[in-house]
Amino acid sequence: MANESRPCPCDIGDRFDYGGRGQELQVEHIKAYVCKPPASTDKAVIVIHDIFGWQLPNTRYMADMLAANGYIAICPDFFVGQEAWKPSNDWASFDDWLKTRNAGKIDKEVDVILKYLREQCGAKKIGVIGFCWGGAAVQHLMLKNPHLKTGVSLYGVIKFFEDRSSLLHPTFFIFAEKDEYIPLEQVTLLEQKLKQNCKVDYEVKIYPGQTHGFVHRKREDINPQDKPYIEEGRKDMINWLNKYL
Repeated sequence: MANESRPCPCDIGDRFDYGGRGQELQVEHIKAYVCKPPASTDKAVIVIHDIFGWQLPNTRYMADMLAANGYIAICPDFFVGQEAWKPSNDWASFDDWLKTRNAGKIDKEVDVILKYLREQCGAKKIGVIGFCWGGAAVQHLMLKNPHLKTGVSLYGVIKFFEDRSSLLHPTFFIFAEKDEYIPLEQVTLLEQKLKQNCKVDYEVKIYPGQTHGFVHRKREDINPQDKPYIEEGRKDMINWLNKYL
């Protein structure tokens, strides 16, 4: 997976052949995918995509799963029209590509989406989940944004905790034991910082034998050995949201 010429081992994994049950719409300057539950609700979840962008079928599958569990789910294009990373791109250009897509600079877009959810969807309790690049974005928001109730960061690169680790909201961190991009020492360090500084509920969970992207990029039907962990990760995510929204 990862070697010197590939700074990010994010391969697309199993690209789901999935069309999505929701719809695409425009929210001010942002395109977004929205899926709503059958019954009306005042609970919503913002889904933050990985480097492969807001149109990846796998991420829409996760948004639809949230809607099936009773949440309004919205997956905005946080790259705001810039191209998502493609598996065919040259990894040597990844760092440059990332410079214009900073997971810590999404506040303006989040404000627009929060306003839409409150005013157009009647949402009162709003949480956020994110994968990989989006997992890092969740960490940023949990440290900074007062308007969200809770967050789930799935294998988010740990980079916003250098100078502060007092989370504002209950946050669940999902990590993979064999993630070549996020060494377990970093996870241990994160846990230590949270233990020292954190005043709200949090949980850090490492899933044995799993690799980066396992919750949304692996198909359980063709990875039987991983199936229990994929399902457990998804269930844990939903349970956390149910508890805090």
